[in-house]
Amino acid sequence: MLEFKVRGENIEITDAINDYVVKRLSRLDRYLNDDANYIARVNVRSYKERTFKIEVTIQLPYLLLRAEDTQEDLYQAIDFVLEKLQRQIRKHKTKVNRKSREKGFKGIEEVAFPDLEDDAPDETEESLAIVRTKHIALKPMDAEEAVLQMELLGHNFFIFEEAESGLTEVVYKRRDGKYALLDTTAE
Repeated sequence: MLEFKVRGENIEITDAINDYVVKRLSRLDRYLNDDANYIARVNVRSYKERTFKIEVTIQLPYLLLRAEDTQEDLYQAIDFVLEKLQRQIRKHKTKVNRKSREKGFKGIEEVAFPDLEDDAPDETEESLAIVRTKHIALKPMDAEEAVLQMELLGHNFFIFEEAESGLTEVVYKRRDGKYALLDTTAE
């Protein structure tokens, strides 16, 4: 059973918006285990250029479902996010089915997604296939130099060895055009 926490940024969440979000996203309940309660965090954001961005995050026991969409029509954005979440559930179920068959387990998918039909097309194998392997030598540098290297290469991310710590780190370009750093810890 899904519990909805709808929050608005630069927009007031009216009863109509809240009801539409709950009505549409409640369709995901049929895919989830009836014995458990899950929280769906919905963030509705309005922009000056009259577009709306919907972000939905649902934490399941072994899976984080997250989707977002930006549209000029708020209700259309909600519908598109629902479709993205349904595709994620189908992909995950297909993946779980395949892995459980390979390892000889039965019924694992019923715990997380009991009511999902098995006649969904198996697009997971094609979409998750690794089509190329590339070997790289990590060079010691700082994060600023890594961003410059990334921009010179025209990539969205860059893996490097942090000069002081010697740990592997990744810089990447966010959708908003800013940069972010993923760092690792030594254990």
